[in-house]
Amino acid sequence: MMKMLDQHRAPIYDALLRYRDARVVPFDVPGHKHGKGNPELTEFLGKTCLSVDVNSMKPLDNLCHPTSVIKEAEELAAEAFGAAYCFFMVGGTTSSVQSMVLSVCKAGEKIIMPRNVHRSAINALILSGAIPVYVNPGVNEKLGIPLGMSVKDVEKAILENPDTKAVFVNNPTYYGICSDLKRITDLAHSHGMAVIVDEAHGTHLYFGENLPISAMAAGADMAAVSMHKSGGSLTQSSFLLIGEGAEKFGVTEGRVRAVINLTQTTSGSYLLMSSLDISRRNLALHGKKIVEKAVNNAAYAREEISKIGGYYAFADELINGDDIYDFDRTKLSVHTRDIGLAGIEVYDYLRDNYDIQIEFGDIGNILAYISAGDMWKDIERLVSALAEIKRRFSKDKTGMLDHEYINPQVVLSPQAAFYGEQVSMPIEKSTGKISGEFVMCYPPGIPILAPGERITEEILAYIRYSKERGCMMTGTEDMEIENIKVII
Repeated sequence: MMKMLDQHRAPIYDALLRYRDARVVPFDVPGHKHGKGNPELTEFLGKTCLSVDVNSMKPLDNLCHPTSVIKEAEELAAEAFGAAYCFFMVGGTTSSVQSMVLSVCKAGEKIIMPRNVHRSAINALILSGAIPVYVNPGVNEKLGIPLGMSVKDVEKAILENPDTKAVFVNNPTYYGICSDLKRITDLAHSHGMAVIVDEAHGTHLYFGENLPISAMAAGADMAAVSMHKSGGSLTQSSFLLIGEGAEKFGVTEGRVRAVINLTQTTSGSYLLMSSLDISRRNLALHGKKIVEKAVNNAAYAREEISKIGGYYAFADELINGDDIYDFDRTKLSVHTRDIGLAGIEVYDYLRDNYDIQIEFGDIGNILAYISAGDMWKDIERLVSALAEIKRRFSKDKTGMLDHEYINPQVVLSPQAAFYGEQVSMPIEKSTGKISGEFVMCYPPGIPILAPGERITEEILAYIRYSKERGCMMTGTEDMEIENIKVII
């Protein structure tokens, strides 16, 4: 019988405390030397923080090749999340997603994925040379948002592309939508394909009750988990999990570590790693209570927002057993178009007029990220602000764009387009051309246009509308998004 680990332990945290208490004299990097060389930074971040912002050394292990305290911390995290292995990632879940794709696909090999992925997944295709087989998500007509992948659509893609190496699933989406992850995983495995999951928004699924199934529980081979989102760790810290049985698809601890080390820093931040260590312990010991509070906070917020009228705070009533197989009830996703305002407009009003910062606003929806750290009085402040925004700023919704997702016309692979011969031209004159760049609103960072896709008038209308409504547009070399590089 496998020995259970002591989840009360936090080996990286404990090692840093020992280091600090030893009053070590530093003649290594970083150059601030426990903060003494940068008093302003020390005053801002605190002496405790700077005293443990240190470099790798024998007592503190090495992230690139862990053998002691980092290794133990990774083993504890693997057990807590029901994984065979866990890697501490200090380059955000972007790094985790890219490492997953690079681990399962080489240049020229196919990977099935939804098109509404984060840009990190398509960046991974540029780095690896893998060829995407896109499965268009379903679209909710009322909300205009992309949904999950239908099992029948995944099956069709698998049967038409039997040489595919892996299936990539985004679960849950930004909006809280979940695909039938277990059926998709079983289907892919039956055809000899690995399953990798962008689980950036699903850390809490491992610890809550009556929530959508987690990637590891569904039998997935790898999952990228944003601990800094709902797990409570510092921004940019993440886990990369490997599932039991992943070896049969070539996903081994050693191979994945080697892939991670291609791009991840050799100067792993101990502030980030200790935050992962402490947050894992907190979830392992108190996760059920933490997630329950987040679920209750979100439910209360949805109930109060519904009383305002005009807004639609959607949840599991959307479930249809297919491309909305399940819903993450911690997500406070709110449809705004019925009050005549784009989500990004409500997002801006909340920040500029009411000093409330939510996660994002898009064309028709907002997302307020809910966690155990939210107080009811803060939720009530959000609800009151939304009520006042409706009263002060609502207008006729005639002429508003009614969808968030446009099916792409893929002409070239992302890598071929990104490295192809390009020329810059005015974006308004680019209809019919093949894009060499990304265009997206950030957040959420899901490309409107990706390298290798044909630029259509529908896409240009969407970009134009997004800019007019105040979305933060990114992706092109031209910071004003007035010009775009296209393939010659």
